[in-house]
Amino acid sequence: MTQRVDIDDTYAEAFRSIYAAALITARDRTWLDHAVRAATGNASSSILCDCEAGLERYVGPGGDASFPTPDGRPGALVQFHVPRFRKDREKHLERVLLVRLSQNVLTCPTAACFNALDEPTCFKLGRKIAFFGDGWQRREVRHGRRVWVVPILSGEFVIERRFGYRDGLMGGNLWFLGRDADSALAAAERAVAALRQTPGVILPFPGGVAASGSKAGSRYKFAVASTYEAYCPTLRDRLGEGSCVPPEVQSIQEIIINGRDLPTIAAATQAAIAAAVATPGSSTLHALTRAGRRPAAAHVGKRDDGCC
Repeated sequence: MTQRVDIDDTYAEAFRSIYAAALITARDRTWLDHAVRAATGNASSSILCDCEAGLERYVGPGGDASFPTPDGRPGALVQFHVPRFRKDREKHLERVLLVRLSQNVLTCPTAACFNALDEPTCFKLGRKIAFFGDGWQRREVRHGRRVWVVPILSGEFVIERRFGYRDGLMGGNLWFLGRDADSALAAAERAVAALRQTPGVILPFPGGVAASGSKAGSRYKFAVASTYEAYCPTLRDRLGEGSCVPPEVQSIQEIIINGRDLPTIAAATQAAIAAAVATPGSSTLHALTRAGRRPAAAHVGKRDDGCC
């Protein structure tokens, strides 16, 4: 049966960020993953987390071989985003990096950390983290990089002296509306797999998927965001005409995409849609590329109705 895909123009507003990117290396993928998971943990949403962070891609041996690591070991690129509307954005981002790299990468066996953004705006972060060496730390040039070397119990920790930061974008999104929970999640998983192959973006939520998409504001004054009731399938009958959930939809999953710029997020969004549209049972894919104040893309509907 031929499947039909309808695309309707729509838009969503997002916000700019400033972000830093770190290149973490380790002896092998096992310890690399430990460092990445720890450094990017509890960073799904800037609503209550100190930042939004995630793995961009693996590089070097076992990863993207076109992106060699300075020390020739397996590596991972990770991004850390904070909203640009924060008045203390630079200071806050530096604090985010200081805490996460010192407490989660310095402490990880065999790990090292290098700057991944060659920008004129930068933090002298390595020096601050190197103070852990209690006077035994030293500056060196290794692998063509200006680094600090910190003696630690397991040997040495190497961290680059400066970490650049630049403008980015937070909040590109895709919605996957399914006839049941399994089909909605299957579509999201296919999209995540495609997005993992797109350089320059991260997916900050668990497994790349957000099960609880939110709206700004709440009836409770202490909450800055709350559940998007108009799109909660279990509230469809109670809301009546106030519900935006189609009759056949029983579950909705969301993907949030952060990245270096709008063209990168747009390309990632198209790759995700292409990967997800063939998912059986995904009656609707709702795609919003957040683009500041300008209209973007797209509402994608899929029906098994024999149309071509």
